[in-house]
Amino acid sequence: MGTSVQLTPLAGAHSEGPLCYLLQVDDFRFLLDCGWNDVFDVSLLQPLVSVAPTIDAVLLSHSDTLHLGALPYAIAKLGLNATVYCTHPIRSMGHMQMYDHCLSRTAVSHFDLFSLDDVDTAFSNTCPLKYSQHFPLQGKGQGITITPFPAARLLGGTIWKITKDTEDIIYAVDFNHRKERHLNATVLESFTRPAVLITDAYNALNSQPVRRQRDQEFLDIILRTLRSSGNVLLPVEPSGRVLEIILYLDQHWSQHRINVPLVFLTYVVGSVTDFVKSSLEWMNDAIGKAFEQNRENPFALRSVKLCTSRKQLDELPPGPRVVLASMASLETGFAKELFLEWAVDPKNLVLFTERAQVGTLARQLQVEPPPKIVKITISKKVLLVGEELEAYEREQSRLREEARNAASQQEPVQPASSSDDLMPSAPDESSTPSEGKQQAVTVHHDIFIDGFTVPADTVAPMFPVYDDSNERDEYGEIINPDDFVIKEEFMDYSQTQANANNIKLETEGDTSAEKPSKVVTTDTAVVPLCALTFMDFEGRADGRSIKSILAHVAPLKLVLIHGSAESTEHLKQHCLKNVCPFVYTPRVGENMNVTSDLNAYKLRLTERIMSSVLFRKLGDYELAWVDGEIGQNEEDLLPLLPLDGTPPPHKTVFVGDLRLADFKQLLATKGIQAEFAGGVLRCADNIAVRKSGGQQLVIEGSLSDDYYKVRELLYSQYHIV
Repeated sequence: MGTSVQLTPLAGAHSEGPLCYLLQVDDFRFLLDCGWNDVFDVSLLQPLVSVAPTIDAVLLSHSDTLHLGALPYAIAKLGLNATVYCTHPIRSMGHMQMYDHCLSRTAVSHFDLFSLDDVDTAFSNTCPLKYSQHFPLQGKGQGITITPFPAARLLGGTIWKITKDTEDIIYAVDFNHRKERHLNATVLESFTRPAVLITDAYNALNSQPVRRQRDQEFLDIILRTLRSSGNVLLPVEPSGRVLEIILYLDQHWSQHRINVPLVFLTYVVGSVTDFVKSSLEWMNDAIGKAFEQNRENPFALRSVKLCTSRKQLDELPPGPRVVLASMASLETGFAKELFLEWAVDPKNLVLFTERAQVGTLARQLQVEPPPKIVKITISKKVLLVGEELEAYEREQSRLREEARNAASQQEPVQPASSSDDLMPSAPDESSTPSEGKQQAVTVHHDIFIDGFTVPADTVAPMFPVYDDSNERDEYGEIINPDDFVIKEEFMDYSQTQANANNIKLETEGDTSAEKPSKVVTTDTAVVPLCALTFMDFEGRADGRSIKSILAHVAPLKLVLIHGSAESTEHLKQHCLKNVCPFVYTPRVGENMNVTSDLNAYKLRLTERIMSSVLFRKLGDYELAWVDGEIGQNEEDLLPLLPLDGTPPPHKTVFVGDLRLADFKQLLATKGIQAEFAGGVLRCADNIAVRKSGGQQLVIEGSLSDDYYKVRELLYSQYHIV
């Protein structure tokens, strides 16, 4: 029988919200991503509440909030206790992303949805994998293999392949088909005919400009603002697309020796840059080759100033500056602070490089035309003074007194320590000898007498015994557990947790977090007089590329998730006509059965069959054509028997996948000129090689020596059985 596959969106269906999906393969339950939004709306996680304790494994695809933001909360509050699988960059960059979120909020509010401890716990339970590493699951997942492949949008971004028996399930969201400055393109096109492909419709209706044109316009608008003495704010995610942007700006600043400060401002900037400098093996081939040959590390940023506080930013020389600050949503963090200050100056520019999350301040500012006024909630921590501080201290004193009283009531009553109390009383004259003897024996067992011989005429040893309940270590030092308890009100999380996880955080002597404070919230209306511009640096494949890739992969069944209702329906209709007849668009909470219609059977090749089979090597496998007939079932195995007589001839089968760009290079090495024209590779003078709609290669041209030579080279790129 085939493998049962069921998918239930828990978030991110017919919407651009966070991604979170329940995938059940037979009786094994995967959680595909565990995203949240920057608003941290708890109601979005309601579908996850009931299933979180039942999850067997979590697969993370990217390191931003939309893909893993709910992980600390789900583990701390919802009972999620499954192993989390991801690449090493996703584990580290995601860890820093959630640290930055937590620190940004605790700096201005009493944020309690999750703590730095919860973030540490969540990412300590991860199992990092390398690209193309086949990882067989054990226990309940016996027989299932998971493999990560490059998705190419973010550092360590992953396409997951889940394999059981002969069926492949591909989870591919937010992939990028373009090679960029620091990442290679995705490998999604290398998959063909998977049983199920789960992908997103987020960019199905969008198109991208030519990269060179976009980059030039990006620089032009920044430099034009600086020449007008204006500041430029780029709201970014600390673990996201900022790496591509900052690499481009740093190279331009260095090449043209621009003196305007270029600043990267976030709480975890030191850890982000240090980790990226040591992760070149996850980047594109050009970066790896440059480091191997010349020891050049492009992320040893030469023109970027790294800041972790507003104080460091304000200490820079006065004048215009370019600041990349978190968070991209403008819901919190340094980016929100700078926007509130810079929005009222028409000379300044706020440059968005990615589509903002729905319901955030950044999304309000990205509409066309820009809003004339926006309402913003501002929260700030204020130290308690005067009567408020006195009331707080009285309340804390009362709570401490109640705690001491409760502890004293729970302490056991200690026995008297005088020698008279320790001495056993003499047997009562009215008692029988046997009773007196029994009393002596009882005391005898309660006293340490190792190495001491009790005289025959004594009732018990004549030395005092003290009951010391304190534990001691191997050196005799008294261990008092209370000495090792760190009270939460005196604990500086930003330093304690950072040191424990090698995340660099710098403080400027501000001890307000250790002092009693209150949160003051005000609503204000801001008139954004600054320029508001959006340029697409998201690194996602556009609609045209998505359709082309899906046609090439040609899955047996296709599931579309994470996209607006309009984009989801548009891509569905296209795929029904051009990709496959089974396209599903489930809604949140809707269980969709996408089990393959194919059945898998286990065959046992008989010795007569094996002796006549001619195997051909194909990568890690050997391939052969077999003609036979199936016998009777034997212990869940079907024997394959030879056919009587000579088997009928079969059509030639070409196994492999050829890219025309690679074939063009091969022709050049053989002295045959070839050029692309209208999607067709024209070889020599009159030979054309093209791919048909069914991804079949077609060679056309008049019969000639060149024709046969091109055809022979084409055949050589395949395995023929």
